[in-house]
Amino acid sequence: MNTVFKSYSSDPKGGQTSSVLAFDENLSRSLALSVRATALVFEDPVSRRLLDQMERIAPSDATVLIIGETGTGKELVARHIHALSSRRNNTFGALNCAALSEHLIESELFGHEKGAFTGAISSKDGWFETAHKGSLFLDEVGDLPLGLQAKLLRVLQEREVVKVGSRQPIPVDVRIIAATNVNLEEAVAAQHFRADLYYRFNVATIQLSPLRERPGDILPLAYHFLKMYADRLGYGDVKLSSAAEAALLNYDWPGNIRELENSVHRALLVCPSKILRPEDFKLSGVRVSEPSNAISTTSLETSLSRLFDQSPPNLFDVIEETVIRSAFEYCERNQVQTARLLDISRNVLRHKLSLYGMLPNGRRNVVETELA
Repeated sequence: MNTVFKSYSSDPKGGQTSSVLAFDENLSRSLALSVRATALVFEDPVSRRLLDQMERIAPSDATVLIIGETGTGKELVARHIHALSSRRNNTFGALNCAALSEHLIESELFGHEKGAFTGAISSKDGWFETAHKGSLFLDEVGDLPLGLQAKLLRVLQEREVVKVGSRQPIPVDVRIIAATNVNLEEAVAAQHFRADLYYRFNVATIQLSPLRERPGDILPLAYHFLKMYADRLGYGDVKLSSAAEAALLNYDWPGNIRELENSVHRALLVCPSKILRPEDFKLSGVRVSEPSNAISTTSLETSLSRLFDQSPPNLFDVIEETVIRSAFEYCERNQVQTARLLDISRNVLRHKLSLYGMLPNGRRNVVETELA
């Protein structure tokens, strides 16, 4: 079992306890150090409704689409759905679709035969075969290349895979749980994601709210991470000051649960006492006292008003190109970072960059540095 429930006191004086959905201690360190969330709590009303939804969906074999920002716990939700299903005693496979090239993703998903390509020194089962009778979590499905989307759709329709280098279909029985942090409907409209595949994924949808929209989970999570890292560091009983609690509640948490975990860990390392203070967390000062989607746009609105006065042709296209060009340069021409900054898929970004002549001829990517 890859997920567990733990109980802990969310009150430093020993009050109410909460359920924590967390990765168990046996999972790889590389996963723990990724941008993924490693724990969820269900204290906030929004999270409690999420838990109810998960428990309703889990017993069925319906394909699940999980939508949420990076660090909100999409893989944890997928693992818990698997743990509550009739497939719980079989394999849970997980593949990040944005972390591998198109050729490697195909091999990872469907497997390959010996000699199918350079370096294929032996046959290999893909994740569909490995997760037979179990569940397969496909993270960042919005970044799947169109060619692979067609092959994946066929697998979902026919319930069989064909290994790279083979013509022999292999029957598989796998429940698909997909996740994305991009708007697949927009990707479909831009013809960068197949509509038929989107409808295949979009059977049971779970929308994960960012941490700033469920403040009731912030302190329970903070105390969970505080106890976890204090025990690992041998610090004994460590508490949050009232001012520190207020600072955590007022922070916007753009990095969601993973940022909260890192902040608690870092604070424990620098705090000189057994009580953590606001200054120990080094928060940037972004507050949630404003609406969660509020952004200072005064200067932007002023510039737009000037453009409106000029009424240039193709105004929207000019604005869109300016935004994408500026973001691309701001991210030092890194496509992955630019796509995340603009909250669009890399396929959409590549298409736009190609239209603007910002991709060198003969190269698919300018910079393709993958982030953890």
